[in-house]
Amino acid sequence: MDYFLQQLVNGVTLGSIYGLIAIGYTMVYGIIGMINFAHGEVFMIGSFIALTVFLLLAAIGVTFLPVVLLLMLVVAMVFTALWGWSIERIAYRPLRGSFRLAPLITAIGMSIFLQNFVQLTQGARVKPLPPQVTGTVMITNGVQISYMQILIIATTLVLMVAFSLLITRTPLGRQQRACEQDAKMASLLGVNVDRTISLTFVMGASLAAVAGTMYLLYYGVIDFYIGFLAGVKAFTAAVLGGIGSLPGAMLGGLAIGLIETFWAGYFSVEYKDVAAFSILAITLIFLPSGLLGRPEVEKV
Repeated sequence: MDYFLQQLVNGVTLGSIYGLIAIGYTMVYGIIGMINFAHGEVFMIGSFIALTVFLLLAAIGVTFLPVVLLLMLVVAMVFTALWGWSIERIAYRPLRGSFRLAPLITAIGMSIFLQNFVQLTQGARVKPLPPQVTGTVMITNGVQISYMQILIIATTLVLMVAFSLLITRTPLGRQQRACEQDAKMASLLGVNVDRTISLTFVMGASLAAVAGTMYLLYYGVIDFYIGFLAGVKAFTAAVLGGIGSLPGAMLGGLAIGLIETFWAGYFSVEYKDVAAFSILAITLIFLPSGLLGRPEVEKV
């Protein structure tokens, strides 16, 4: 039982990171119906920016951990948000009215470009970071949760609640929901559709930066390739939970994290990805819209 509970804690931690990335996918798809396949690379860039900030602070002698972590998070969110805005403005907006495959191909091309850009500027070798948040809390004699895991789970819960309130209670959220339902009608009613879509990319990129910072602090090693696999897993989580639904994205992230962790803990670690994607396929056979997704109704 203790082993099960320990794997549960580990799975929730991993799923929280996936969920933060998945929210970016689901927000963009919910408004413009496009899969931003460069979002995983935005997550990767966020982790590199956080590491750069840490090294710069260490070089000038700033070592007080709360200040260091806060600056890492804030600077990574700001610069990654600028990346998200630039990607939307340069690569996606000009193709918004074209045939549906054009933005998809552009997204894949942008993903490859960002991956190779980071490889050329930062090098192909892995970048390590010594553990910063240490210490554990004993839940039972055989189950423990680290302070880093508590930080990740708490940060995810706070951001999930904050973004849910933003979508449901603020003018920006109402504009996003209006664009999701009918962008042309929203534009006729005075909604700045371009600005709303740009802000959606900025918000998704900021969440990816948080996930990238948490990933860096939790695993302590990053490279230019981490965005690809994490992006695929997060996209899978968004589809599993019901793409277009924020709670669904988080639920899907937790599901993927738990499946991977339990499969690696009880079976073969080499097949954990196979298990995750197999369960996704089985779920979509019986629930084509995902766990919390709404079926699309075609108007005649």
